[in-house]
Amino acid sequence: MSGLKREGDPAHRLEALRGTTPPRPHDARAIAALAANPGCARRALMDGAGLDKDAAARHLGFPAPFGQSPFAITRGNAFEALVKADGCAELLRMLRELLELPVAEVAYHDVANVGADADARAGAHLRHAHTRALIDRAARGEHDAGTLYDHPLLSLSIAGHAAYLEPDVVAFQLGGRFHVVEIKSFAVIDGQAEPSAVAGAARQAAVYVLALRSLLEELGHDPLRVSHEVVLVCPENFANRPVATLVDVRRQLAVLRRQLARMTALDRLLDGLPDDLTFDLRPGEDGRPTRPVAELADALRRTTARYAPECLSTCDLCLFCRDEARQEGASDLLGRQVRDELGGVASVAEALGLADGTRDPAEGQEEIARLLRSAERLRRECLGSV
Repeated sequence: MSGLKREGDPAHRLEALRGTTPPRPHDARAIAALAANPGCARRALMDGAGLDKDAAARHLGFPAPFGQSPFAITRGNAFEALVKADGCAELLRMLRELLELPVAEVAYHDVANVGADADARAGAHLRHAHTRALIDRAARGEHDAGTLYDHPLLSLSIAGHAAYLEPDVVAFQLGGRFHVVEIKSFAVIDGQAEPSAVAGAARQAAVYVLALRSLLEELGHDPLRVSHEVVLVCPENFANRPVATLVDVRRQLAVLRRQLARMTALDRLLDGLPDDLTFDLRPGEDGRPTRPVAELADALRRTTARYAPECLSTCDLCLFCRDEARQEGASDLLGRQVRDELGGVASVAEALGLADGTRDPAEGQEEIARLLRSAERLRRECLGSV
């Protein structure tokens, strides 16, 4: 009886939030997006329950404005195949140059076809077990353990559930040190890449670093043997020639850990919800949602969102939350980085109100309000002296 889910426990509450909607497995891209907005209760609850936010957004009439085109997917697959051709020969060349490693010979393992003849669930278990065995042997320093691991299957705990990650990355190991290699098809022009694309790749690579560290820890090895510097491989200039650079993901790891810890402790957020609240899409026999749109929208609005302009490139519900913010009169929202630096002050109007004293600071905003008032006094003094 101890294994049964009690009506009041978090797992039961999360299942009630999801209702009859099938749970959506988390992938690395979705987990990375969690780190982009760690303060959003709505997203934490929906992801903790395994809700399909894309399906919800489409049903509400606010489909997300982003997503890869078929052309971009084809280009990405072709570039990845080029980097990994002939047992990752091109990748090895770049690793030798970037990390200054005297790697003369390489043992290459492709885990992609392990368990291919089994059903999806059994195949995932087989691939994950095979990955564990390979990484364990490498960490123990066995000579035949290998250096390059293509398509390893990792796992990460999300709100108490194990999420399998099927990366198109390579774990590179030499001398007991592991590196995660992330292959992306956006171009590096004259040594520079689009900052938002690099940031997204760093967040996604941080998911793999955290999963690989968790695996090493489970196996009894030092998790810090997985480097916080990931190898990012992109096409150089306008050709298809790949170039590799090191990207430090320590900041992304810290944010990701905090958000995942928050998701595994959703009790406080759940306790503040009405007992009858559900985000159930009520899919019909064809899988399409049948729940009245107004009813679903009302259910979502009973949770707190933390919308910022950056959500437009990371969250499926971004347009719904933006519309909600505008209806509430928040048309001057600050970017998330500025908002965080101002202690959670969300809008220009709120910042100005705290600065001129017409708005009382919320709990935890006392210090930033004092600084804003000081800045306002200095501004007036400067204007008065002109």
